[in-house]
Amino acid sequence: MQCEPITWERLALALAAHADGLEAAGGGSWLRIGVDGAPAARPEEPAAHLAEALRARGRQVLTVSTDGFLRPASLRYEYGKEDPDSYADGWFDTGALWREVFRPLEAGGSGRVLPDLWNPATDRATRSPYQVLPEGGVLVLHGPLLLGQWFPFDLGVHLSLSPGALRRRTRESERWTLPAFARYEDEVAPAGRADVVVRADDPHHPAWTGIRGRRL
Repeated sequence: MQCEPITWERLALALAAHADGLEAAGGGSWLRIGVDGAPAARPEEPAAHLAEALRARGRQVLTVSTDGFLRPASLRYEYGKEDPDSYADGWFDTGALWREVFRPLEAGGSGRVLPDLWNPATDRATRSPYQVLPEGGVLVLHGPLLLGQWFPFDLGVHLSLSPGALRRRTRESERWTLPAFARYEDEVAPAGRADVVVRADDPHHPAWTGIRGRRL
């Protein structure tokens, strides 16, 4: 995989410019962009840069984190608090993401999106109000393990970390999740599904593949 150096700011500008020429799959009126990466890759940061670049081009943007769609602790910790298979398969409420985030943005949808559902600190529903994303707006969803869920992204960005960088940049208290990301690489091969791959081993010197053809 050939990559060229780029800055996070230039990456955001390039993705925002590319988004202007995209049409939503399925005939919808909203674009859906996924920024996929382990917590160690800090996907929330390039997602924020991208949202800023899109807004500068006059687009309405709603940024959503998968951290707001964790399942209740009783379900996440059913097999213990440090079970990597549970983390990969059962920590994130993908059903709620489909129901509350993606389906409202399908063709004929309402655009009425729930920005978050569950607060892991209190282990209670957030009770956040719905937000209406106007037609022509852009959803930017960021978080880990996104590209194995068949979410209908119009543009998928994967933040790639080598095994060494992933281990080095993962907090010691969270290193029990590393087998989940190894399994993700083996079973999903996110770099092959993404439209854009960004090598983020050095957070100050990213490199990217450019924007490739869609991977189904």
